[in-house]
Amino acid sequence: MPNILLLGNGAREHAIAEAISRSAPKPRLFSFMKANNPGIASLSETVKLGSYSDLKAIKGFAAQNKIEFVVIGPEDPLSNGVVDALAQIGIPAVGPTKSLARLETSKSFTRNLVSKYNIPGNPQFKVFTSIEGVETFVNKLEGIVIKPDGLTGGKGVMVQGDHFATREEALKICRKILTENQSLIVEEKFDGEEFSLQCLCDGKTVVATPLVQDHKRRFEGDKGPNTGGMGSYSLPNHSLPFLNPEDTLAGLEISRKVAAALIQETGSPYKGIMYGGFIATKTGVKLLEYNARFGDPEAMNILPLLKTDFLEICRHIIAGTLDKLKIEFEPKATVCKYVVPKGYGLPANHPDAVSSRAKIEVGNVRKARLYYSSVDKKEDSLYLSSSRAIGIVGIADTLEKAEKIAQDGVKAIKGPVAYRADIGTSELIQKRIDHMKKIRGT
Repeated sequence: MPNILLLGNGAREHAIAEAISRSAPKPRLFSFMKANNPGIASLSETVKLGSYSDLKAIKGFAAQNKIEFVVIGPEDPLSNGVVDALAQIGIPAVGPTKSLARLETSKSFTRNLVSKYNIPGNPQFKVFTSIEGVETFVNKLEGIVIKPDGLTGGKGVMVQGDHFATREEALKICRKILTENQSLIVEEKFDGEEFSLQCLCDGKTVVATPLVQDHKRRFEGDKGPNTGGMGSYSLPNHSLPFLNPEDTLAGLEISRKVAAALIQETGSPYKGIMYGGFIATKTGVKLLEYNARFGDPEAMNILPLLKTDFLEICRHIIAGTLDKLKIEFEPKATVCKYVVPKGYGLPANHPDAVSSRAKIEVGNVRKARLYYSSVDKKEDSLYLSSSRAIGIVGIADTLEKAEKIAQDGVKAIKGPVAYRADIGTSELIQKRIDHMKKIRGT
């Protein structure tokens, strides 16, 4: 029985822990978490709580338990260089080194890499370390997107029309970002529909997993502030209803070219998850950003469908032999709906903000799957944090059935919580289809 270490404590990691536990060799799971996730803990032989910046503690825990390899869930330990630290004691990891994790941790690195190697998909963009020149560039763009150059937890991107209206407001935001960050990126705004393409990568071979669409906005109808993700869905054919087959191929080809460019640029193979956030537009597929790990919630859509042994996939990623493994997923639809505190994403002075830290009760979610995220277990009770609490996933032969399972499941969570009832519904998806038809003139 192999000893496997999982690093992370969210719903994404709960889904990873489940995938590890399903593996045929019956691995012994060890988990290092910054907060106690009851779902991960229930699947683990041993749990250690600690900081993801405490590389000494992580190395010590891995060495003490004779870990074969480590699966890295979130971006913070990757940014801290945990893969490099583990390599020093001869323990491999599914996740990129600190240098290669710049694919996510530095938006300017990725934009410049794609540009340098003539890979399609980049917007018009410019990286700024001071306010000088920002106004001139902003005036050239029809629509504006502003991004701090670093990790923002999926909430740092500012889009014209959503977060600000005028060029004057854009300049004000840029000035504020530059007081808190060394650099920022200003890009052109695309009109289209976004999709998540999470790929498995061993440095040379890049394998696509089923496409997923995430919903960032806090409220139904895609209203309100951006969040880490309120839910997501996928289809039995592993595509999305507003995409052409060429769109998927274009996204995959961009990721393959980026993997090749990373070896050329750094001399090292990227081993782990390459999660591309793409947008289908009138002029083709464009790259929004990369993440260096599975998405949250998107991991909950794809990992339960995985037919191939997850441990085998991890071993082939580490060995650089992913081309020798056939990777398959069940032809099922999935819908994930996140249960969050009512105050999630709202200003601290909002009346609903008091829902954070409140007690919740988890009833019978029936046919749905439940993945714990940011909850605090004290004795036999569960309490909310200020972040997303529980991912509820419906899986079925059709999207309609999967949505119903997820919707029935979220109703079982009692307390001052909220969720988006519209995720996975035909009405919301039809809006996406109509939007793309309008853009493409079809």
